This record gives sequence, structure tokens and C-alpha cells, in this order.
Amino acid sequence: MANVAVVGTQWGDEGKGKIVDLYTEKADVVARFQGGNNAGHTLVVGGRKTILHLIPSGILHQDKICIIGNGVVFDPAIFLAEVDELTQAGVLPSSTSLYVSEKAHLIMPYHRALDQAREAKFSGKKIGTTGRGIGPAYEDKAARTGIRVGDLFEEGLFREKLRHALEEKNFLFKNFFGVEPLDALKIEEEYLAYARIIAPYVADTSMILDREIRRGKKILFEGAQGAHLDVDHGTYPYVTSSNTAAGNASCGSGIGPNSVSTVVGIVKAYTTRVGEGPFPTELQDAVGDHIQKIGQEFGATTGRKRRCGWLDMVLVRQAVRVSGITKLAITKLDVLAGLEKLKICTGYRLGGQELTHAVPASLAALSACVPVYEELDGWVEDIAKAEKMSDLPANARKYLDRLEELAGAEIILVSVGAGREETIQLGNPFQN
Repeated sequence: MANVAVVGTQWGDEGKGKIVDLYTEKADVVARFQGGNNAGHTLVVGGRKTILHLIPSGILHQDKICIIGNGVVFDPAIFLAEVDELTQAGVLPSSTSLYVSEKAHLIMPYHRALDQAREAKFSGKKIGTTGRGIGPAYEDKAARTGIRVGDLFEEGLFREKLRHALEEKNFLFKNFFGVEPLDALKIEEEYLAYARIIAPYVADTSMILDREIRRGKKILFEGAQGAHLDVDHGTYPYVTSSNTAAGNASCGSGIGPNSVSTVVGIVKAYTTRVGEGPFPTELQDAVGDHIQKIGQEFGATTGRKRRCGWLDMVLVRQAVRVSGITKLAITKLDVLAGLEKLKICTGYRLGGQELTHAVPASLAALSACVPVYEELDGWVEDIAKAEKMSDLPANARKYLDRLEELAGAEIILVSVGAGREETIQLGNPFQN
């Protein structure tokens, strides 16, 4: 049996939550390996909507192990709020175990304050951060000044690290950003209180994963955001602060790269983007408005309206290459119903060049790219009840065939609606 990584191929919001939820039925362990509560995964089960920002999407299933890995930046307040919400709703299975890596870095109040202060000060040059403190937490991790989950259980060490961090951060707040400094004692009391509550969840999650792999259990590695928000391979600086590529499933969860044998790339049937940055296929017209409205394209974390455009296969091809994607899961195909004509971007025209497999690293170059389109006929039929490919309209199948051909990867799943049951599954990614 294979272990599977699920990653987004666009700018996030591809519908990974639903796919991870579906594939958890086939898995024994679900491990989140990067990002923080800037991600939002929306699940619709039995008509009930659940939005998770930090806890792995597989948490709604019985008899699973769910892991928040060392590559995640962890906000204990958000974690406890999600646990409470799931418990109150009666959807947190008693038979499912939830663990947080002792090596995951904490998001502290000064990280959130710094995130927001920067966006306010540099309002003319916003990155489009969610203001959740994700970037500053990763900054401290790289600078070796971060505080890890495990540090909460060594109170002397925690206090020392906190005061050292605040010495620098409060200087910036007061002298550069012109905002009030933060109180060390208040933060100390807050986080040591969290420590007492989260203690049962904290573990060496690398060892748990190794144990389960040795037992022959099936592991599902869950990524957040999308390929083109990767800090190295995305449209920098309009990216997130971690590596979203499938290779980080290994580093961000503490297992060897040979433990991941299949990578499923999630492709929304069109393209969306939240926040700033170039977007070659963006539709600023009635069609874009239609897609935005029908697709309910609002950020699960921020509520921000998503920019919408035609499917961009240059983005998808690069994601396939960088993450080693061999299987594709197509989401939100139903949103395109009712459009007379559909377009797929097969390349960019930049000067006298045509680019087909790589997104330019230069933002100026990407902004100057003119999309090269193929036009296909649309369909009007409602496809939400389709259970197999032959149930889809002929033009919908042609659209998928062309997408698969251009991506150079096999479609293994097609989502035709928001619910679990509104899905055409063409194979099991855990079977080689």
C-alpha cells in the first residue's frame, strides 16, 4: 500500500479539505505538515459545514490518528477553540487520536501584532497576509529565536525565551511601528495556562508516524495553501511563509522522503487567488463575477472575496513538476455549468516567447504575460448527481480529457458538488 501526500496545484483554495476528508476513509493516519491557521479547509458532511484552520481535515472520522506536524506553526488558542467547537457539535470522534508535535513552533501574540503592524505601516505595498502571525513565527523559527510547543513544559526556558523575544519585538513596536509594547507577564500566564490544557495532545509525532509506517498503516499527508504560494517556488513575495510542495511532507512531519509514494494534486476547474499578486487569467467581467458567485469564492479563513479566472495550465504543469504529482483530483467542476464557452490557458505569450511549462520568477515578467487560450464548448446540465464519468455531459468529459492531457497526469477524482457524496472516484490513491 502507498502513503499519499495531497497538495494544491494553484494559489490555494482548491478544495483540499474535502479531498482529504474523503481519502481519510481509506487512511489510518492523517498528518498536516506545514502552514498554520491561515489555511481554511471547508468540509460539508450531511449538509453540515465544518471549517478547520489547524486541525487536520480527517478529524471527523472514527478510529484515525490525526497529527499536527513539526512543520506547522501552532496557535494554541485556535487549536483549543477548534477542539471545543468540534466537541460541542458532537462531531469529534472519541476513537480518533489527535497529536501535536512537540517540535512545532508556537505563534505568539507578538507574531500577530507584528504581522498586522507591518501591513498597516506598508499599506501601499501589502503582501496580503491574513494577519494571523504566520510569517513572523516562521521568521523566528529560521532565526533560531522561536518558541516550540515543547518549551511550554520547561517553564524557566519558556520565560527566558519569551523575555528575549519581547526585548526585540517591543523595541520595534514602540520605536518603529509606533504601537504599544506587549506585556511579558500577561503572555506568560496565558501560554502556561494553554500548556496545562494541551499537554495530553503533545507528543513526538515523528515517532508515532514511524511506528505506524512500520506497522504497514496508510498515511495521508495533508498540505495547506497551494503550489504557487510556496515560499521558494511560488509568486514570491506574494506567497506564504512555508514550503507547500509535496517534498515538505517529509521534513514537515519527520519521516523519510521514501515514505511518500503517491502525490495527488488538487486542481480547481478554474483558477482563483486571494490577496495581491499577478494573475494572468483573471476575469474582471461578468463571467468572473458569475464564477465567483456560483462557486461561493470567499476565503474560509478571512472571508475575503477571491479573484476568479480561467483554468491556468501553466500553473498546474509547474506544480506537477515541482511536487512530483502523478494523480489529479478535480474540484468544483459543477461551478462551470451554464457557461456557453470555456477557456483553458495552455501557455503565456511574453514578448516573442511562448511559455508553457514554467511560471516566470520575475513578477514584472509574469504581469506582462498574455495568456494563450483554447476555447471549448460548455454545458448547461446540473452534474451534482453524477456518480460515474459517463454520467457527465460530453462537453464536461472533453474539458476533463483536455485538462488531463495538458497536465500530463491521470485524473483520479472529480468533485461535482460540495458534499462528500457528490464525488466521482476513479481509483484509490493508496493502491500502487
